[in-house]
Amino acid sequence: MNKTIIEKAKKIELLLMDVDGVLTDGKMYFLPQQNGKTQEFKSFNAVDGIGIRMLALFDISSGVITGRESEDAQERAETLAMRYAYQGFLSKTKPLEEILKDAGIKPENTAYIGDDLTDIPVLKKVGLACAPNNAIEEVKKVSHFITEKAGGQGAVREVCDLILKSRGHWDKVMEYVETAHWPSVEKHKIKIVKYSEYSRINS
Repeated sequence: MNKTIIEKAKKIELLLMDVDGVLTDGKMYFLPQQNGKTQEFKSFNAVDGIGIRMLALFDISSGVITGRESEDAQERAETLAMRYAYQGFLSKTKPLEEILKDAGIKPENTAYIGDDLTDIPVLKKVGLACAPNNAIEEVKKVSHFITEKAGGQGAVREVCDLILKSRGHWDKVMEYVETAHWPSVEKHKIKIVKYSEYSRINS
């Protein structure tokens, strides 16, 4: 592992990420309902969820900034004890600024995982910019760390493990594994912001 990446990962106190193509493989499923409409479903990977919950054990917060509003994404964020869920934001710099202010965390202490063009402005501002293997080339070019796995296939877990190992928490993680004793994750109140509501309030 590149020493520069490890040094950047040592400083991380907050992990933010996109949803589609990062927490998922980018596919969207639309199932017909009895009322004639369709409902969107997303598929998430359990290993990513474990990684995010392990971060929470060591007071490393997490959140999503996504361009789509989705009940699935919100429920996933809540289940994983995330602190932030900004949905429907194609321009992601404003959500980033608000989250950093709310959390009292500097950009250099923040990591972000993105896969597409709308993620680039955020990737350029954070201390550890990450891209899943399936990200477009433009995103990979501005990222410090590119995962071996694709989005929805363990890419987020790779970043979580990198942060935990770089910050010296891995021995404790393995202690939890050996003793089969995992502390409960404290759930904080999640801040949920939807662009459809946010734009009306701020217009």
